[in-house]
Amino acid sequence: MGDEEQELTGGNASGRVVRVGDTVRKPWIANTSAVQSYLRALRERGVDAPKPLGSDQHGRQMVEYVNGTLALGQLPLGTGDLLRVGRMIRRIHDASEFVPVPDPAGWGMLLPAESPNLMCHNDLAPWNLITGDRWVFIDWDGAGPSTRLWDLAYAAQSFGMLFEGQPVDSAATRLRAIVDGYQADPSLRRALPAAMAQRTTAMFELLRSSSESGFQPWADMYVNGHGEHWRAAAAYVARHQAAWDRALSQPD
Repeated sequence: MGDEEQELTGGNASGRVVRVGDTVRKPWIANTSAVQSYLRALRERGVDAPKPLGSDQHGRQMVEYVNGTLALGQLPLGTGDLLRVGRMIRRIHDASEFVPVPDPAGWGMLLPAESPNLMCHNDLAPWNLITGDRWVFIDWDGAGPSTRLWDLAYAAQSFGMLFEGQPVDSAATRLRAIVDGYQADPSLRRALPAAMAQRTTAMFELLRSSSESGFQPWADMYVNGHGEHWRAAAAYVARHQAAWDRALSQPD
């Protein structure tokens, strides 16, 4: 592929995103410089993240285009794949321990964690995981100060498919596989069920409040199905706390 721009679809909050050759171009935003530094630091620690490439002649940010298939189209992932996802997230978090945490007050996190102490992706979900020859998390624009618990809670809930309509036993098995892959310690396992409920509720509240204030793109997402999805997901995760506790507390 040459220098022709090919518009990429599927994102909700990144503005216009295009592919040019082996690169992705998207708007340069306030945190882009810090995020590109974060990606470089992760890569130096052995994490396979998209290579940051600075800016182009139009002032857009550039990152490596990663070829493959979105995990979103392959759900539900099998146990082996979920273990792999858990290991990937653990590797990202461990590498992030070496990255300075910026001042949360000046970062503008949409869903802030309590007492943030780690740089995190903040959207480790099937719609941001490329699979194929490489397994790589993409779309790091939302990276910022958070915690292992808050970041893992969202990833475990989304990859585990803890959504309304899913059989609880199957969802609990998927959840256990992700957390086992992460090799979470007992304290993190105990904290996860409540954190997943809080995180899904926070996502719904962001969408609901945005629909009232007109804050985009979340306001449009609320009326286009995301609001109802996250309302139901929050209720589902809260309703089955006992099942998540059992799944995560069973002996190996």
